[in-house]
Amino acid sequence: MFDVAIIGAGVVGCSIARELARYKLDICVLEAKSDVAMGSSGANSGIVHAGYDCKPGTLMAHLNVAGNSLYEDIARELDVPFKRNGSLVLAFTDDDMSTLKRLMDQGIKNGVNGLKILPAEEVLKMEPNLNSSIKAALWAPTGGITSPFEVTIAMAENAADNGVQFYLNHAVLSIQRHSDGKFHIETSGGTFIARYVINAAGINSDLISQMVGDDSFRIHPRKGEYCLYDKKWGSLVTSTIFQPPSSLGKGVLVTPTVDGNLLIGPNAVDIHQRDDVYTTSDGLNFVYQKALESVPSLPRNDVITEFAGLRAIADGEDFIIRPSRRAEEFIQVAGICSPGLSAAPAIGRYVAGILNGVMQRNGHRLEPKRDFNPYRRGISRFSDADWHTREELIKKDPRFGRIICRCEMVTEGEIAQALHRNPPALTLDAIKRRTRAGMGRCQGGFCTPRIMELMERELGIPMEQITKKGDASRIVLGKIKDFLGEDAGC
Repeated sequence: MFDVAIIGAGVVGCSIARELARYKLDICVLEAKSDVAMGSSGANSGIVHAGYDCKPGTLMAHLNVAGNSLYEDIARELDVPFKRNGSLVLAFTDDDMSTLKRLMDQGIKNGVNGLKILPAEEVLKMEPNLNSSIKAALWAPTGGITSPFEVTIAMAENAADNGVQFYLNHAVLSIQRHSDGKFHIETSGGTFIARYVINAAGINSDLISQMVGDDSFRIHPRKGEYCLYDKKWGSLVTSTIFQPPSSLGKGVLVTPTVDGNLLIGPNAVDIHQRDDVYTTSDGLNFVYQKALESVPSLPRNDVITEFAGLRAIADGEDFIIRPSRRAEEFIQVAGICSPGLSAAPAIGRYVAGILNGVMQRNGHRLEPKRDFNPYRRGISRFSDADWHTREELIKKDPRFGRIICRCEMVTEGEIAQALHRNPPALTLDAIKRRTRAGMGRCQGGFCTPRIMELMERELGIPMEQITKKGDASRIVLGKIKDFLGEDAGC
C-alpha cells in the first residue's frame, strides 16, 4: 500500500513526484506508456514562457511566473539544459501594436520583469534575419528554452533516487474507493492501494476523474505540428520569436533549441481523437508559411524531422488544480496546457501544499525527510566535453571511445548508462530521449541496429522483442532464415 499514487508521468506528474519525495511518504507513479515524457511533455516547443500572455489573477499566470523563476535551480540541481534566451512578440500592424501593449500590461500585472516594447530598428539589430517590415516587438528577457523530455526524465530519476517507485506500462483501468477510505486502483499491471491519489494524467485526466464519479470538467485535445531543422540553421535566430497570439494559442514560433537546432510550430487544431499525433501535409505547410512571415530566409528543406503533440485543453481559461468535489483525497491536476512546462516546478510545490492541507484535515501532515537529495547527475555527454574530459571518460570506461550515433556523437558508454538508469531506458525512443542517439540528421538510419545490439547484450532482450516506443512497435520480426526455412540458401 502507498500513501500517494500519482497517475501520469509527464513533466507535471514527475515534478509532483519529486516534490513529494522530500517528505516521509510511500509514493508510486503509475504510467500507461513504456517511459516517462511520452505524451505532451515529449512533444512541445521546449519554451519556458515569461508569463505575459496569461490572464491576470489566474492560477495559470501565478504558476507560470513562479515556475519560470525556479528554472535556474532546476537546471543546477538536476543537470539539465536551460538558457534564458529571451522572447520577442512581433507586431506587423497597428492592431498588433495594441496587442503588444495589452500583453505588456498583463505581464506587469503578473509580475514579469524586464518587459519592453522595442522599435523595429532595435529588434532588427538583435535579430537581423527577422522580417524587416515589422513595426515593433515585445521583449521578454526572462523567457527561456529547455529540453522538455530531459527535464521530465531528470525529475523522475531524482524522485526515484529518493524512494519514489515508478510503474511503467501500467494503464489505469478503474478506481474504487473502499469503506476504509483507501483507493483501490486497478491497472493493466496489477492493483495498487493508496490513501491519496493525484490525477496528473494529462490528455486523459477527465477520464481518470470520471472513475471516481467526478465529471466536473472535460478535456479537449488540441494538436500542434512542428518542424525541426538541421543544426546548421540553429543560429538563424537567437531569441524565441512569436507572432501575436490568437484564441487558439500563442501562435507559430521560431526558436533555437538547447541542442542547437531550429524549431518552428505549432499550429493549433482541435481534434476528437486522444491518440492522433500524426502530422499532415496541410498542417506542416501552414506552420512553414506562418513561420516564413517572421523569418523570410527560413529554408523549406533541411528539416530533419516533423512531429505533433497534443495539448490538454480544459473547460474555462485556467489550470484545474484542486481536490476533487467527490473526494478531497483525490487531487485533480488537469488542463495543464501551455505554459505547463514553464509552470511544472511551481505546480509540484502547489500540489504539495494542497496535499498537506488535506492531510491536516485528516489529522496528519507532511513530514520532511532529512536525507532528501535534490541533486541528480545526467549522463556524461561526450559531444559537449573538451578533449581532456573525453580522455578521462575513456580511461574510466573504454566504451566512451566507441561512437554509436555519428550525427550526435553519442558513445556506447552513454547508451549503456541510459540502459541502467532508474527508471531505465527500455525502448529505442527512451534511449533517444536520454542520449540524443537517433536525433541527428539521419534520424537513426546509421545507429539503430547498433543500439539494438547493445540493448540485446546489456538487457538480455531478444532483438525481435525490442520496440521503438513500446506496445506494437517492434523493429524486426525475427531472423530471415527462420522465415525462409533451412533450404533458403542464405
